[in-house]
Amino acid sequence: MRITNKMMTNNVLHNINNNKNLLSTLENQYSTGKKIQKPSDDPIVAVRALKLRTNLSELTQYVDKNIPDALSWMDTTESSLGVVNEILRQMNTYCNQGANDPLTAKDRNSIVTNLEELKQQIYQEGNSNYAGRYVFSGYKTDTPLVFDEPTNKYTYEITEPLSGKDITVEFKIVNNVDINAFDKNNPDAFDKTMPNQVQIYRMRLAYGDLEPGASLTYTDGSTDAEGNLVEQSLTITEKSLTDPDVYMPGDDEVYFIKETGELIYGKEVYEKVRNSEHINVSYTKKNFDTNDLRPEHYFDCTRTAEDGEVLHYEKQDQQIQYEVNFNQKLTINTQGRDAFTHAIGRAIDDIINAVNDVAETEAKIAEVEKMLEDTNLTPEQRKALEGIQEQLNSEFTLRTDIMQAAFAGGLTDTVTMQDKVSVTMSDLGGRYNRLLLTESRLEDQQVDFEDLLSSNEDVDLVDTIIKYSSAETIYNSSLSAASKLVQTSLLDFL
Repeated sequence: MRITNKMMTNNVLHNINNNKNLLSTLENQYSTGKKIQKPSDDPIVAVRALKLRTNLSELTQYVDKNIPDALSWMDTTESSLGVVNEILRQMNTYCNQGANDPLTAKDRNSIVTNLEELKQQIYQEGNSNYAGRYVFSGYKTDTPLVFDEPTNKYTYEITEPLSGKDITVEFKIVNNVDINAFDKNNPDAFDKTMPNQVQIYRMRLAYGDLEPGASLTYTDGSTDAEGNLVEQSLTITEKSLTDPDVYMPGDDEVYFIKETGELIYGKEVYEKVRNSEHINVSYTKKNFDTNDLRPEHYFDCTRTAEDGEVLHYEKQDQQIQYEVNFNQKLTINTQGRDAFTHAIGRAIDDIINAVNDVAETEAKIAEVEKMLEDTNLTPEQRKALEGIQEQLNSEFTLRTDIMQAAFAGGLTDTVTMQDKVSVTMSDLGGRYNRLLLTESRLEDQQVDFEDLLSSNEDVDLVDTIIKYSSAETIYNSSLSAASKLVQTSLLDFL
């Protein structure tokens, strides 16, 4: 085969170009640190890089954003629950003191003041928020758990689910002594009936200061043809605290006291419903005080605003879940009803009312004692006042017993709520630990994927530098060889 100068020249140019392309490729790898600059350079590396980058991007989203946000939310929740638990511990101490120790008026006032402040603080913790979102309000993160200020802008029609276990046996005082009815000119006309206790069956609703009207349905276990529980209704009679028989219903009657939010059952009705698992009481409330729990977070209810806007709320499980791993979600929120109850506030209200009743009786005793100091009293007047004093002493003893029972009830309620908060904190702690374990595992995976991505895309700089130096030498050598290739031609021999 005849080799021409043209063929040799073309081969030299081709080899020089190949060497130059190799040098260019190595120069790009050296300057960028990447194996390829476009998918066509190595499709396998490109496809693998896309997959690895997608996985790494998701891992980065979980590790750097989702998980830290979830941990911060749960930290805020845990901090609030810890404060609530400490407040309940203090409440428990005060209630224990009130239930067991003889207290002076000063002691009682101090305890009541502290309990009221602690009650307010508990419900304030219910409005804890993270980044402007309320952490105990379920899906309604823009709505606080409790009212921030007194309001009557909304009317709530509430259906509260209860059971026979919510009916408690209490004692109330009847035949209270009214010293305003004492007439010096007719001392014998004063009612000499001694105060005494009556046993009542009371169901305490979530709220007091209710609007007129309430209805009650219950189930006693009977079913219809399809096996569904049959709801039965009870007739409710509305009573006021000023009614003398407010705590003495007939055996087959139920009294509704709107001022205090109480249902007082007659004995026969109590026996009828005491074992019922489902008692629904419907009532209306308009006036709310600061730190009252908002009904929409706890009950099925209908809210009507002043402008006529009507909203219906259904009690439901509202779990806020974050995606913290591939196809793995974790509930980060704690719902208010799992930690904050109406019972503790109502128990404190009972204690305050009982302490005020004792203080009122003490004031009446002091007034009668002052009246007895009058030297101008007739024997009939003095005898009548001494009888009143005896009545008041009896009333004081009875009210003191009721007050201590109220403190004992508060002791039970604080322990119950403390147990509830402890269970909630335990559940939160378990989810928190799971999240930490997930974070640790994903951080390890993130490092692994970064190594895989680096191994797939990045070049070995030392190896690249060596190859680049070698390619540069080869390129320069090819140029030198080309310059000497055709220095003579056929013309030199003619």
